[in-house]
Amino acid sequence: MYRFLLTPRWWGINVFAVLAIPLCIFMGSWQLSRFEDRVQSHQQQEDRSARAKAAAARPLERLLPVDTVTSGRQASARGRYDTAHQLLVPARTLKDKHGERQGFYVLDLLRTDGGKALPVVRGWLPGDAGAKADTAKVPAPPKGEVTVTGALQASENQGTDGVQAGGGLPRGQLGMISAASLVNIVPYEVYDAWITQTDPQAPLHAVPPAAAEGSGLDLKAFQNLGYTGEWFVFAGFVVFMWFRLFRRDAEAAKDAALGIVPEGEDGDDDGGGGAGDGVGVAVVASVSGSVPGDVDRGDGPADGRGAGPSAGRGEEQGEAARAGQA
Repeated sequence: MYRFLLTPRWWGINVFAVLAIPLCIFMGSWQLSRFEDRVQSHQQQEDRSARAKAAAARPLERLLPVDTVTSGRQASARGRYDTAHQLLVPARTLKDKHGERQGFYVLDLLRTDGGKALPVVRGWLPGDAGAKADTAKVPAPPKGEVTVTGALQASENQGTDGVQAGGGLPRGQLGMISAASLVNIVPYEVYDAWITQTDPQAPLHAVPPAAAEGSGLDLKAFQNLGYTGEWFVFAGFVVFMWFRLFRRDAEAAKDAALGIVPEGEDGDDDGGGGAGDGVGVAVVASVSGSVPGDVDRGDGPADGRGAGPSAGRGEEQGEAARAGQA
């Protein structure tokens, strides 16, 4: 009854199912492992951030380049602030005990003894970076040679929250904190990193360090979790469709074995009804055990005209009538 599984059609269905199900399970497991790695790295980053706050600051040069290990570590650098190139970073949100507030960063460039400049976010202020009343509250940077300590951060990119990479900002404002965006503003080299001061001047508020890219529970992490569910759903759908097709063909094979022909398939190719009648008689006979009395038993000639005693008497009476008329 299951010989239909050996047909070319079912060979293709079986090969597809055998290949598709393991592939979907593998892809789902891989996406799940990506999500678990992001959760683990997020926990490790939080632990490192907690240890970094309590650890002593290290010289900037020893922590470069910035990676997932050095991001958030306390770094120190010595130099002089470039008071001629103070910049404001607009539309930045600060999350604290008061909730989320909109404001701007105050960024200054520290000219180090090595010649390069280090971008330093001295703090955050509420308000609009384009309003004179709000920018008037910005304190001037310290003069002379100073030592700056803060959490080390990697350069921002277009995917960083709050970044305005489209340009069009007024003079004195910066949309993205990175060496690439500063190269056309200042006439000297800039480190491909920046620090946020832990203890800023009043009335500035400290900007908490952000988690390293790819180590937090961001949108990409939850996308991995969503893809995991999709791949497992695909695997279940393949199994469901295989069993549905199998049950349909198995029921059709069982009906054919019992002599039940689907409606619309009981005639010959030339439109004749003799074969269908014969199958119907055979089914009725197999069920009832007898043949209906009005069914032709095949005693007459093949052309379908009647034969037997009644037919013979009819012919003799016709000949007698013609003789009497003569």
